[in-house]
Amino acid sequence: MQKITASLKPAEVEKKWIVVDAQDAVVGRLASFIAMRLRGKHRPDYTPHVDCGDFVVVINADKVKFTGKKLDDKVYYRHTGHPGGIKETTPRKVLGGKFPERVLEKAVERMLPKESPLARKQLTHLLIYNNGEHPHQAQNPEVVDFAGRNAKNIRSL
Repeated sequence: MQKITASLKPAEVEKKWIVVDAQDAVVGRLASFIAMRLRGKHRPDYTPHVDCGDFVVVINADKVKFTGKKLDDKVYYRHTGHPGGIKETTPRKVLGGKFPERVLEKAVERMLPKESPLARKQLTHLLIYNNGEHPHQAQNPEVVDFAGRNAKNIRSL
């Protein structure tokens, strides 16, 4: 009797659609949950080299929360590519700016494997909206109660 590990093939993958409400959710906890669903690590038939994750729709992304003093003390760095071109910003500036969904988008992106074509493809399955509505009702998405999973997942302050 041989013991073999069953490996998924791309044609066998059935992707689900889930909706997560990010209102008052802690950014790091939400981002790790989303990254796990995008990669497919919640599935018993997870295969590392196959895109077996779900489509994730996030609503109310501009209402996420940080714990402690991270809203002001955490610093995001980027570089323009020119000498002396390092730029920095804080989550408070990003959330108060034109694209507040980038806080959550970057948090999820940084939890996926680096410089990987598969990770770039999986990140395209993340759809983030700042209001409570989304245009993906035709896919019959399943609503996931992220706040109810653990009391630490939300902050009301």
